[in-house]
Amino acid sequence: MSRQRTTILLAAAASIASMMGGASAVGSTHQADRKQGACGALFDDFQYNSATDPALADHGWNARSEMGGPGVPGSAWPAGNVAFVTSGGQQVAQLRATTDGTVPGTTNAELRRTTMNLRNGTYATRVRYADAPATGTDGDHINETAFAIGPTKFDYDPIYSELDFTEYLPNGGWGETGPINYQTSWHTFREDPWDARTAENHQDRSLNGWHTYVTQVGNGHVRYYIDGKLTADHTVDQDGNTVLPRQDMSMNWNLWFIDLDGHQGTATSEYREQVDWAYYAKNETVSPATADARVEKYRKHDTTYQDSLSNTGSCENYQPPEH
Repeated sequence: MSRQRTTILLAAAASIASMMGGASAVGSTHQADRKQGACGALFDDFQYNSATDPALADHGWNARSEMGGPGVPGSAWPAGNVAFVTSGGQQVAQLRATTDGTVPGTTNAELRRTTMNLRNGTYATRVRYADAPATGTDGDHINETAFAIGPTKFDYDPIYSELDFTEYLPNGGWGETGPINYQTSWHTFREDPWDARTAENHQDRSLNGWHTYVTQVGNGHVRYYIDGKLTADHTVDQDGNTVLPRQDMSMNWNLWFIDLDGHQGTATSEYREQVDWAYYAKNETVSPATADARVEKYRKHDTTYQDSLSNTGSCENYQPPEH
């Protein structure tokens, strides 16, 4: 299903460390792992004090604060809507979004990577979604997400790249009833009138609670897993164009309202999304079980953050020409 949304142009919001393109991808077509660590990995256990913790910025993340899409036009994105709290004995990132049914009374949240240097390989994250608000009435069309995205410069940008690991709508939206979860791989889009060129799958079930989302990008495929189960395998869009990323991307999580149509009453409802950890292995196909095992190894050795990504030699990212 093609569904309209308002996108944020991340090129203005993020520090682009390197830009790369090319339709070919590196990785195995089966579930066996390539040699571990050939091009490095990124891991974060989100052990920070707050959205203003200097270590958060030093490690390449920030909490969004500027206005703009996606979601309800005119609604805010306060950096303070991202916090770091204890859940089940483990510190996690927490995103909160609130609404009283009005635009001035609506806020969203986004935690994002400020360096764009991720493309082929394996992305993994453990995320807690909620089917109901923490406070207030239920029914809002809330979107709980984890994704990778690069900048776009114009309509039908040929190197636009985005992978939605999971977009979870517990109460529905875009004309659908919930709960429903999407995985979407993008070739390109036009904002107005809306036209998206994508490959997409969805699951009509609840994802309330903690789940691990793994996305493998390699050899012409984008494969999505939920808790180790393959849920989507994308190669091309509806016109036969590749949906593999053609430039570098950042890794992000956000929580936002699609519209205000589902709000009940005038009191404020607050929704929460939590992120336990993030992992990315460059140019390596990593099985979900192995991703989990590597995260446990980091924790066993009290490693809360690591960035060993390489961009030299065979690991160098191709940079697309100016367009």
